[in-house]
Amino acid sequence: MQLFFRALLAVYFGHLLADFVFQPHRLIAQKRRGEISAYGLHGLVHYLSTAVILGFVMRGSLFSVRTHLVVAALTLVHLLIDFGKIRLAATYSACDGSRAYVTDQVLHFLTVVFSAWLLTPAVPFGELAALVQNVRSLPNRFLAVPVIYVAVIFGGGYLIRSLVSSLAANVKSHSPERASEQLQNAGLYIGWLERFLVVTALLVQSPATVGLILTAKSIARYPEFKIERFAEYFLIGTLLSISMALLAGALLSKLLFGHVRVLG
Repeated sequence: MQLFFRALLAVYFGHLLADFVFQPHRLIAQKRRGEISAYGLHGLVHYLSTAVILGFVMRGSLFSVRTHLVVAALTLVHLLIDFGKIRLAATYSACDGSRAYVTDQVLHFLTVVFSAWLLTPAVPFGELAALVQNVRSLPNRFLAVPVIYVAVIFGGGYLIRSLVSSLAANVKSHSPERASEQLQNAGLYIGWLERFLVVTALLVQSPATVGLILTAKSIARYPEFKIERFAEYFLIGTLLSISMALLAGALLSKLLFGHVRVLG
């Protein structure tokens, strides 16, 4: 069971790095245009990220033919899911929102779970339920730290962007000066930093820091609150971001320390 949990975290960490950290907006745009080279580059990054992390956390796996076959198959399925999502989004506008994003990530996660099981075939599926009850007793729980950080900071950013896309469109239509790609990405980068600081603040048992982060962000954006649609967009996006970070920080505290401390 511990070996399966280690493989699951390693493979999922590789997926998160390939999908959110090492996949710039330019590469995503090239994939949407159907450029095969973009898919090839993304697949190569996914393969290398997963294989290297597995080799680091699972002894001997880097030189195992079985490992490379499983990772190669996972990479191929990953690219097929991406291709299917992009084709559907190009055909049906409803397939390019938050539900499509969540469905895409759930499919990826299911393939990651199956791949981890293939890498540790001695673990029957019937034992997987024990993960929920024995999480804290697993010595590999520290590998969950980078996995949750990357998932919340980067994955959460793209999820929030898709959830508030309609509000963002309203802001752009009433404020053309905010429609540039640089300004759109600035909010994404601020969200990354915000969630990193909130999760870290909870881990070091300093929840009062979250209030300072919110205050600083509000002061910086205060002049723009006069625009009603921007105020709604800012409030919803911030609440979603903080909520994700708080849940992630609480989960990590439970995993690492066995309890969640609310008071600072």
